Amino acid sequence: MSFQLKPKKQTENKTIRFPQDLVNEIEKYIQNKDVTFSRFVIQACEYALENIERDQSKQN
Repeated sequence: MSFQLKPKKQTENKTIRFPQDLVNEIEKYIQNKDVTFSRFVIQACEYALENIERDQSKQN
């Protein structure tokens, strides 16, 4: 499954710290795309969780 941008959902504020080099890479990637930094991070986390669940189900 490829990474795909999805529409916005209900949200809650959380404060986290990112390494500056990761922030720079994300901002470079989303430049000229219709997506915010937060939306990108949310979708990346959802993608990671979906794949972790698949990997765990394959191991069982």
